[in-house]
Amino acid sequence: MIETIVSADLPVDERLILEKNRLQPKELTGKEKRISIVTGIYGDELDGQYVCYELIRRINSQINHLKGIVDIFPCCNPLGLASTTRGVPLFELDMNRIFPGSEKGTTIEYVAAKLVDDIIGSDLCIDVHSSNIFLMETPQVRVSEEFAQKLVPIARQINTDFVWVHTSATVLESTLAHSLNNMGVPTLAVEMGVGMRISKKYGDQLVEGIFYRMKQLDIWDGPVKTPKEPIVSTDGSVSLIHAGTAGVFVPEIQHGQQVEKGQPLGSIFDSFTGDVSQIVEAPESGFVFTLREYPVVYEGSLIARILGGSK
Repeated sequence: MIETIVSADLPVDERLILEKNRLQPKELTGKEKRISIVTGIYGDELDGQYVCYELIRRINSQINHLKGIVDIFPCCNPLGLASTTRGVPLFELDMNRIFPGSEKGTTIEYVAAKLVDDIIGSDLCIDVHSSNIFLMETPQVRVSEEFAQKLVPIARQINTDFVWVHTSATVLESTLAHSLNNMGVPTLAVEMGVGMRISKKYGDQLVEGIFYRMKQLDIWDGPVKTPKEPIVSTDGSVSLIHAGTAGVFVPEIQHGQQVEKGQPLGSIFDSFTGDVSQIVEAPESGFVFTLREYPVVYEGSLIARILGGSK
């Protein structure tokens, strides 16, 4: 059942419409648990589109197993998705930096507030993100230290490769996940893949995890697969590798690979002179869960993240 959450005026007689698809049993008791799947906050993150499609397809094909309510928000930034823009075009805003929004604020703040209002009351929210166009990410849940005790046990159940417990930063307070957790709605921020494309393998992996968690919540009673046990890490276990010079980065390893300390991750070359400007080496042994996808780099550009000590 497609429902309109908010409709707001735009210039030239256009409207910004935010919709959701609610899936529920034919007969309701009023005691059903509810899960919300949110994606499309960034217009260049497309993995969530596939996740929503696959969830809806599988639920509808076995609708007799649905015992609770599944709210699916495929596109929270429809203007961004339509224009392949990360932020909200016309308004020049990063939508994931204005939550919980305000009904008395700008158009996008109003839309954000209405989205939050609709999600409140959910027993779980999963906020699905891809990376940007520059980086490829292994499926992971990012959890603020502030909410780790409550969220990590849930995050272990959604079939990602690892759970990254990170220190809260001021900017995170304006994200959807942080705002909903503050309001008492357990919310997991999932990151996977790369911007502007769909990583079907990762999407399928997350979908299996969502069905598993739905079964734990008594929303689904059909067959599910046991999720993989993720690595749980903290900021202290993660090494960030940045470019020391400008140029073009060519990797010598694969995303998701185990590397040894001192091993070359790739090289940065100068296409004008034919010289190698930098050989980028692993500062420690571990698992490469982030790897540069877009080749052009500048001094300070993120090349990779390594989860140290993982096997």
